[in-house]
Amino acid sequence: MSTLPRAFYTGDDVVAIARALLGKVLVTRFGRTATAGVITEAEAYAGIGDRASHAFGGRRTPRNEMMYAEGGTAYVYLCYGIHHLFNVVTNADDVPHAVLIRAIHPVEGQSMMLRRRSGTQLTTGGPGTLTQALGIRTAHNGTDLLDGTIRIEDRGLIVPDRSIITGPRIGVGYAGADALLPYRFRCDPRIFAR
Repeated sequence: MSTLPRAFYTGDDVVAIARALLGKVLVTRFGRTATAGVITEAEAYAGIGDRASHAFGGRRTPRNEMMYAEGGTAYVYLCYGIHHLFNVVTNADDVPHAVLIRAIHPVEGQSMMLRRRSGTQLTTGGPGTLTQALGIRTAHNGTDLLDGTIRIEDRGLIVPDRSIITGPRIGVGYAGADALLPYRFRCDPRIFAR
């Protein structure tokens, strides 16, 4: 079990990085509380040339500024005023590539996740529910994923190519032809069940 190195994040192919994040473990440690889940769904956003990206056309605002940070930084933003969405910034400084983490399979701290979700059944199959379960909020925007309270670890889990479903991203119909790009990767969480 090891935290992913900076070099994992600074590659120039955000689509390949999104695919490679499947099977990695997203971990939060706030105080004495640790929670973690295996990443089972991720979407790539390819910066200024991608109409679905917050940085399309070189857009740079206080909200998306963290997309322009060095790879290995958290980009967390509020969607619809209620959902805190967690993204992994990739590539180099000033290249606004990011990967939205859409789903996880819980593997650690499930009782805390359930309390955070205020429910009787733990669900983490959406980008808003997984951040709530892991305790990730917009206050974590800019967190360094190498030595901060949020990390991504390689625990040796392998996702076979035959188990990966590739397709278009969700909720980006406004992006025209870019909405159809095969930038979404997912796998059945049951492959991680023990």
